[in-house]
Amino acid sequence: MNKTDLHKKLYSLQDLKYRDMQIKIIPTVSPESIIGVRTPELKTMAKDFLKAGDHKDFLGELPHKYFEENQLQAFIISGIKDPEECMEELEKFLPYVDNWATCDQMSPKIFRKHKDVLLAHIKEWIRSDKTYTIRFGVGMLMEHFLDEDYDPQYPEMVAGIRSEEYYVNMMIAWYFATALSKQYESILPFIEGKRLEDWTHNKAIQKSVESSRIRDEQKIYLKTLKATH
Repeated sequence: MNKTDLHKKLYSLQDLKYRDMQIKIIPTVSPESIIGVRTPELKTMAKDFLKAGDHKDFLGELPHKYFEENQLQAFIISGIKDPEECMEELEKFLPYVDNWATCDQMSPKIFRKHKDVLLAHIKEWIRSDKTYTIRFGVGMLMEHFLDEDYDPQYPEMVAGIRSEEYYVNMMIAWYFATALSKQYESILPFIEGKRLEDWTHNKAIQKSVESSRIRDEQKIYLKTLKATH
């Protein structure tokens, strides 16, 4: 599908109310670049690209004009079944990711079976100077390395990140809140020792207290650990 046909297809799926909502919640993206296509429609298009086997041309057309094209790219990459091809396309695309939605909705399924490869790249991503590359790296640690593959070195890696970027610090807070719900005893010292910057520390506690996966007595204790300015 050439660019003109793709843009016509995207506009044919436009939902203006949905577009208005997206403009409000994705402030880092220019409103002019948002068409307003719902996620299920884009996921269906991504599957069609992969089935037809002609996704390579589209993936190589960076940078894209529209937010939806970036979403489509994220969903195509998430569905690539060859780990080497998937990682290659991911590395090419990450520098162009410019918003939390594209970053957080990109989750390649193939890495569930290739966690060693993923981990090596995560260590590079979290040292990046690009906001959404760091966020993606922390997100992958949260998704794949908080259960049976957990190791205390991983929260150490996240606690060592320092950034002025809201979307990085929010992901760090989200990581630690999720980690508390899964590895409470191992993660608690990071909170007790105030290993995070104050804003991130307090946001992690807030998200933990809002979580149904944290016990009431744990919530009461976590509230006592808030950083005061």
